[in-house]
Amino acid sequence: MHELGVVFYIIDDVKEVASENDVEKVTSVTLELGEVSGVVFEYLEDCWNWAVKKHPIMDTCKLLYEPIQAITYCEDCQNTYPTIEFGKTCPHCGSSRTFLKQGNEVSIKEIEVL
Repeated sequence: MHELGVVFYIIDDVKEVASENDVEKVTSVTLELGEVSGVVFEYLEDCWNWAVKKHPIMDTCKLLYEPIQAITYCEDCQNTYPTIEFGKTCPHCGSSRTFLKQGNEVSIKEIEVL
């Protein structure tokens, strides 16, 4: 389960930011989570709820997320399209000369503190 590793990285980053800003308590963390990131939010949340209890500064911290739609760009016709629906083949021109433009990110968007 790689979600646990992701949680450890997020907690480390949040604790570092909290320390740099003299924060006493982190109440929530909001992630941007791409729909093809390979991270399952429900698993991530389970790992989060277990892991934050081991860090007093975050022991009641909630994990929130905003989904980021996967969008693919076609190099031949310069159009974009939803990746989940059409995959690697462009629905506009049939080309496979495409690349993922967004949707695989896992990033911290917001940290709420007391």
